[in-house]
Amino acid sequence: MSERWNERNIPDQHGRVAVVTGANTGLGFETARMLAERGATVVLAVRDVEKGKQAAARISGDVGVQALDLASLDSIRSAAADLRAAHPRIDLLINNAGVMYPPRRITADGFELQFGTNHLGHFALTGLLLDRLLDVPGSRVVTVSSVGHRVRAAIHFDDLQWERSYSRAGAYGQSKLANLMFTYELQHRLASHGTTLAVAAHPGVSNTELLRNSPAAFRLLITSLAPLITQNATRGALPTLRAATDPDVRGGQYYGPSGLQEMRGHPKPVRSSRASHDRAVQQRLWAVSEELTGVTFPV
Repeated sequence: MSERWNERNIPDQHGRVAVVTGANTGLGFETARMLAERGATVVLAVRDVEKGKQAAARISGDVGVQALDLASLDSIRSAAADLRAAHPRIDLLINNAGVMYPPRRITADGFELQFGTNHLGHFALTGLLLDRLLDVPGSRVVTVSSVGHRVRAAIHFDDLQWERSYSRAGAYGQSKLANLMFTYELQHRLASHGTTLAVAAHPGVSNTELLRNSPAAFRLLITSLAPLITQNATRGALPTLRAATDPDVRGGQYYGPSGLQEMRGHPKPVRSSRASHDRAVQQRLWAVSEELTGVTFPV
């Protein structure tokens, strides 16, 4: 497959069901739009249903909306029950939603917001829906990470919720590192099933609403350098779409932009940090995530 992969390379998606979290805006919206335009039945899993409906109205194709607040385990369980009732099979689960650099807040269940939303929320949702993907030919769980998984990033088992001291960048890095470790451990568990794949992706530096909580100086820097280092949401969604649809994708791969420092460019397989491949930490994180969410997996 050409390294200049773009939306024209997305195979026909008729007959496939895709659930995309955080799909009312930005990367999630573009991911959902392109899948629907290629024929998929797409569910926009969003916190604000009205905004989800407005987004769905802008997409051509078979598009539905599902209420989902990844900062609430009750909401995740309710959404999973609705999705299971509506869809006996799911082909693509795209864990896209996320928060970046907010002031310290906690979720409804007492988790630090970035770790709770970006990692634990998607961990729980995936576990509750996974049996709808197992044995479906070509099914995939695609989890969106970030170049931020390298920045001040570690899994702080002694203070996962950042109760002693809080770093916006550190907490974000932890959550994005956790996304990758979750993907790699999930793929280990799926390997014996031979059907569903777990794959990760990152959008590079994309000019989206995700930056709204960044410090003002950082936003100003990004804005001033935007023509050189950022790409729009359509281009930023391509690594996710390639991870989700390219028939040559292998489980456990990680896709990102091909340009300098993976900031922008056409999507290709990229490498994640050495820390992300620590199997012992992956397994410990998995066990802790099961304990915190109360969700266990059928693999």
